[in-house]
Amino acid sequence: MRLFVSVALDGLEDEIAAVQEPLADAGGIRLTAPDQVHVTLKFLGDVDGSRVPDLTDALEAAVEETDVEPFTAEFGGLGAFPSDEYIRVVWVGVREGSDDLTRLHEAIERRTVELGFDPADHAFTPHATVARMDHAGGKERVQRALRETDPTLGSREVDSIGLTESVLTDDGPEYTTVERVEL
Repeated sequence: MRLFVSVALDGLEDEIAAVQEPLADAGGIRLTAPDQVHVTLKFLGDVDGSRVPDLTDALEAAVEETDVEPFTAEFGGLGAFPSDEYIRVVWVGVREGSDDLTRLHEAIERRTVELGFDPADHAFTPHATVARMDHAGGKERVQRALRETDPTLGSREVDSIGLTESVLTDDGPEYTTVERVEL
């Protein structure tokens, strides 16, 4: 199983599609299906299914140690990783709730590393990926969208985190929640 820990953006699908619209015809871009957009708190990679109970226990312990209660996260703004010049990922940022997401990430990071998972190899920036660039054919169009738009997606009540499975298909990844841990 290919697993990660995430927060879904349920209820914001129409807003996500509207943000993606100016990017849709850019060469080299792959849009994330709006109902699949999420905030990744920790990518775990290929995991034997027998480890799911231990992972669920670790996530419950991480949530408990943070004392993060359900909170409202507001999503908006556009950015790119690794930079506006070399675009691999186009994302929507977190305007409100990023501190709580960061605290959850840090606790999940500690608990999963204790279980033998690799530590993250980059700093955590709360975001939701809305598109990926496979080549620079539409780079200028994407750069223009990054410069000229500052969308507000809206808010979502974050009351749980999900242990999520990613299955790679010809049409892109499909995500399924394996376990949900309430805040």
